[in-house]
Amino acid sequence: MKAILTALLLATSMAATASAAQDYQRPGVPSLRDRVAAHDRLIKARLDQVVPKIMREVGVDMWVLVSSEYNEDPVVKTMLPATWASARRTMVLIFFDRGPEKGVERLAVSRYPVGDIFPAAWDPEAQPEQWGRVAQLIAERNPKRIAVNINPTFALANGLSAGEHRQLLTALGPTAAKLESHERMALGYLETRTPEDMDVYNGIMRVAHSLIPEGLSEKVITPGVTTTQDVVWWYRERLADLRQDAWCQPSVTVQRAGAPGITPGRQTLPENPVIMPGDLLHVDFCAGMLGLKTDTQQLAYVLRPGETDAPAGLKAGMAAANKVQDALVASFKTGATGNEVLMAARQKAIAAGTNPIIYTHSMGLHGHGAGPWIGNWEHQNPIPGRGDYRIYADTAWSIELAALAKVPEWSNAEIRFPLEVDGFWNGSSFRWIDGRQTQLHLIPRAAK
Repeated sequence: MKAILTALLLATSMAATASAAQDYQRPGVPSLRDRVAAHDRLIKARLDQVVPKIMREVGVDMWVLVSSEYNEDPVVKTMLPATWASARRTMVLIFFDRGPEKGVERLAVSRYPVGDIFPAAWDPEAQPEQWGRVAQLIAERNPKRIAVNINPTFALANGLSAGEHRQLLTALGPTAAKLESHERMALGYLETRTPEDMDVYNGIMRVAHSLIPEGLSEKVITPGVTTTQDVVWWYRERLADLRQDAWCQPSVTVQRAGAPGITPGRQTLPENPVIMPGDLLHVDFCAGMLGLKTDTQQLAYVLRPGETDAPAGLKAGMAAANKVQDALVASFKTGATGNEVLMAARQKAIAAGTNPIIYTHSMGLHGHGAGPWIGNWEHQNPIPGRGDYRIYADTAWSIELAALAKVPEWSNAEIRFPLEVDGFWNGSSFRWIDGRQTQLHLIPRAAK
């Protein structure tokens, strides 16, 4: 028995290794070494293109970011080389705009250069006082306005800690009067997608779009046996095989005839139900690569014995969710606030005969990215502060929403049809980065 078990474990290990090796041959899934180079190339493109644009839009000629190891400003985290897990000791990054001809200078007041992205501008042997060097560099450049990341509304623009802020104020003395908080400086840098970003985003999105249907198939799910958590951990294992960034835990939930609908935060079925024929499955899936995140939700139906398709009412609910998507992306407008887009989209969706719930967010370097909120799942009213931020061109979005629809085959129960898919707004038009789901996945797949 022991020999049989050993052989079984060895075979399983070899199969997993072979599977992982095969995965790395997939288009869009580079080796770790290749993706480090690509990741850093994307960072440099953002620093070269986006930082000058946003600084000049805001009207500041210097931007100072401060981070300590394990307590990084979220903006700084996105600027670190791919081989850096965190900042090192205390690190002060300085951007100084020398004008369109000379461009924006980048400096690291740090014991170490930040890869080849930020050259070190401090020699601790010559000048032991780091904050003294910060003050000296700023005085030499004599900026008129200095942006710092302090903002109570947007966490991603609030990265300067209280302790580091005090140190900066003390070091600058009277020059500290030039410090200004600009949410647009941090959010604009984080949310703006470069052409280089979009060159690779389609491939990154395609990895997610290939894994989700695979998990929602007979390859993974045996009705009457497989639980929702079995599928969740299958997804986590596959993400680990591909060395993808699982920036949130996947979720798999069930709605079924005779059971009340599932709403966020309230699941009326058991916590880890066995998946059964006739179930409507929902997957929420978070992944990413090269520093860019994806966020996707899809739906599947488990066929009952003798069925070859989902009930018409479920297919109609799926179509209704697509109509809500159409209404939302048709409401995008550069310069409009998130609240304005929400209300315009709801008006269009209701006029199209749907019952919409919209809770969309921007996407990019963070899963729940920099930018405005377009609705909350728990209410559909304008959101003060976070909903007042405006839509800008060259931004990526996670179009997250649901349609509520009555299903005649399920005793006319009102069922939730949630979908989420990523897209890109270029300032005048919207496109899906890698298409969207328009039909329910069927389990098992129809024979071809």
